[in-house]
Amino acid sequence: MSIDNFVRLGLVLLVSAPVWAQDDKPNVVVPAANGPLISAITTNDNSTNDVSEAPMLTPPPVSGQSYPLATASQERSNYLRGAITFSSAYSDNVLGATGPNSAPVSDVSYSVWPSLALDETTTRLHWTLNYAPGFTFYQRTSSRNEQDQNASINLQYRMSPHVTFSAVDGFQKTSNVFNQPDLASAGAVSGGTQGANFSVIAPIADQLRNSGNVGITYQFAANQMIGAGGTFTNLHYPNQTEVPGLFDSESQGGSAFYTFRVSARHYIGVTYQYQRLLSFPTQGQNETQTDAIFPFYVFSPSKRFSISMFGGPQYSNIGPQFFVGSTVPQPGSRTWTPAGGASMNWQGQFTSVAVSYSHMIASGGGLIGAVKMDAVSVSIRQQIARALSASLSGGYAQNIVVGSSSQTAEASTNGHSVSGTASVQRLFGEHVNVQLGYTRLHQSYNVPAISTNPDTNREFVSISYQFARPLGR
Repeated sequence: MSIDNFVRLGLVLLVSAPVWAQDDKPNVVVPAANGPLISAITTNDNSTNDVSEAPMLTPPPVSGQSYPLATASQERSNYLRGAITFSSAYSDNVLGATGPNSAPVSDVSYSVWPSLALDETTTRLHWTLNYAPGFTFYQRTSSRNEQDQNASINLQYRMSPHVTFSAVDGFQKTSNVFNQPDLASAGAVSGGTQGANFSVIAPIADQLRNSGNVGITYQFAANQMIGAGGTFTNLHYPNQTEVPGLFDSESQGGSAFYTFRVSARHYIGVTYQYQRLLSFPTQGQNETQTDAIFPFYVFSPSKRFSISMFGGPQYSNIGPQFFVGSTVPQPGSRTWTPAGGASMNWQGQFTSVAVSYSHMIASGGGLIGAVKMDAVSVSIRQQIARALSASLSGGYAQNIVVGSSSQTAEASTNGHSVSGTASVQRLFGEHVNVQLGYTRLHQSYNVPAISTNPDTNREFVSISYQFARPLGR
């Protein structure tokens, strides 16, 4: 889905907001857009503790947001931040397969990143904007030098005391998904029923990734809320010869939900989800459509701690499939499968932890078709001292191409990915930050770009000069 379509979808959702919810209160405060299950509105009147009068927040399974990575002590809004970052990394496997039985090719890369970030909160709006263009060049494989782009926006707009519009979009243009201005902040974890599948990691190769969602919620009663949303993802390899066996893919989806607040700590609800999953092998286009009904439950014992669960039947309509090396599509199929997931988020004063698991049909993420995916994501951040912090993020994903069997070529591409990144950051004075880290990646997919050399080890170091300016002060 293009950015134009994304904007059109957002406008449609805006127009569809209930016209009767136009009364406004000037004392509304919007929380962090990706926060855990906490009150979404506060007013100057704090005289009541009745949960029926407290506003509801969209539960994590249907919010379309990722859990916060920062600890409570690190959260600050209404700031303009900027930085210039220089980084270098050594990788022992930069090209994947260069021929039959080829040995891994190692290389050193150098990057420079100017970056700008804006985080602003008003009485009705909270939005964050991050932009980091850059350039990366390689010592030996100079043909993979890349002009990089990293951009993201996250917005929540309180249209009235009962209606909220949200939008999230992230774009990355790079030659290496592990090459980012702050890799420690890249391990976002979502507790949602829809999400991008970027678990198949290509070697150094030009690639564009884009994912986003828009949503609208309406609290029509003291303890009841409805909402709707749309999502899209896109993965594109401009030079297919750099990634033999991997293919472009994209997805579009829509959802609607109802949730009921049983008490201050307990939410229950149900969501309907539709997905259209596309991949583009050399011969044509593979398409899978899914419909699912997911009851969900959220337990939130405190403002910064929540546990979510969802599960239910997922129906898939698999269209005619183009197999590897075949110009004639094979018949599709229809089937019912169970799907579900769970997640946990804790945001302490000096520690933040987010964990999620999901089992569902998702976009192929570079494989030849949609997949049955089992995925686990973990992110941990620890503020060790005022100027010293550490982070650990990782993930596991098993991808089985839908419609594949032991007799099909797709079955040979089934596999899994395991990755992890550990890093430490040290602030010197007010402006200089140094980061050291290590990334380990193992993959088992039988595709030429990966199978010959499935393991990657990457060590990186970066130094940045940064500044922050408060807004409106």
